[in-house]
Amino acid sequence: MIKYPFLDLSKVTRPYASELKEACCRVIDSGRYVGGDEVESFERLLADSCGAGYAVGVANGLDALRLILRGYIELGVMSPGDEVIVPSNTYIATVLAVTDMGLKPVFVEPSLATMNIDDTLIEAAVTPKTRAIMTVHLYGQPAYSTIMADVAQRHGLKLIEDNAQAIGASVDGISTGHLGNAAAFSFYPTKNIGAIGDAGAVTTDDRELASAVRALANYGSSRRYHNIYQGYNSRLDTLQAAMLKVRLAHLDEETEGRRAIASVYGECISNPGVILPRELTGRHVWHQYVVRVSDRERFRAYMNDCGVGTDVNYPLPPHRQPCYMEYSGLSLPIADRLAAEVVSLPVNPACTSLDDAREISEIVNNYDYE
Repeated sequence: MIKYPFLDLSKVTRPYASELKEACCRVIDSGRYVGGDEVESFERLLADSCGAGYAVGVANGLDALRLILRGYIELGVMSPGDEVIVPSNTYIATVLAVTDMGLKPVFVEPSLATMNIDDTLIEAAVTPKTRAIMTVHLYGQPAYSTIMADVAQRHGLKLIEDNAQAIGASVDGISTGHLGNAAAFSFYPTKNIGAIGDAGAVTTDDRELASAVRALANYGSSRRYHNIYQGYNSRLDTLQAAMLKVRLAHLDEETEGRRAIASVYGECISNPGVILPRELTGRHVWHQYVVRVSDRERFRAYMNDCGVGTDVNYPLPPHRQPCYMEYSGLSLPIADRLAAEVVSLPVNPACTSLDDAREISEIVNNYDYE
């Protein structure tokens, strides 16, 4: 029996249940179920929370990435066949967005220390066809540096943030979502701020890009029955916007809860067979607390037997996925190594108390890694 579940979404939403139900009723009573004040006010709140000039609500995080790239294509910044630098250690959505727009992903290996893209390797990947760096704030740790920004500036590249996992994170006081030229957010239910369903958003200071994204997400329409692009239906539901306003109001307490649990793990886990993550590049919001072990299946079986739920994010990197066989011959040993070793421990404060974290740490310390 699992005493310490990895994640229970009913527990996650329980503290906000009355506010969420009130928001739901407010939308039902309004008679406005697509767009309207709820969406507009959420967009303003999201933009303000990260310091961006504009936020555009969309249907999900993958669409947010797609729409940024498609927006740049429509604005003449990119063309099909151009290259986008991406980390080799990421969820497949990062790469899907690139290839869906007819662009070519160029994989750059991560740092073992951060598990994010190694900024010292980016410049070597730049070619005359490179148009953007898509950095991923994986697991909640910011993937941004002055090195990265300098490479983007000197080569005239757009810096796009995949911020699906790092809302509330920051570098030198600047929030993720406002570190580059544009950023994509996911509000999938398991994220630090999750919808009751699926949802996403784009943030940027670029008025033209924001306008293009908004139109593209609404059938390519800039006004009713006037379609300037061959667009999509990727609008943020009014109901989800209302729910997200509730969750966004509690972002700080959610983040501090995760940081407190991560701090307990960092202080209490001392097993030399378990490599701990470190907060190295800014304010980490711990979407996942990812450790590394050499024999993952044995470790997970041990944890399960001790009543601790774990997960693996992610067991197969994009270049090893069946849909990307054309990249299977690439030599990306660090991404492959991480994919074989990573294990996520429970870190959601709604499901894991600080006492739970201490007990889980003791269980980890008792694991016989030899």
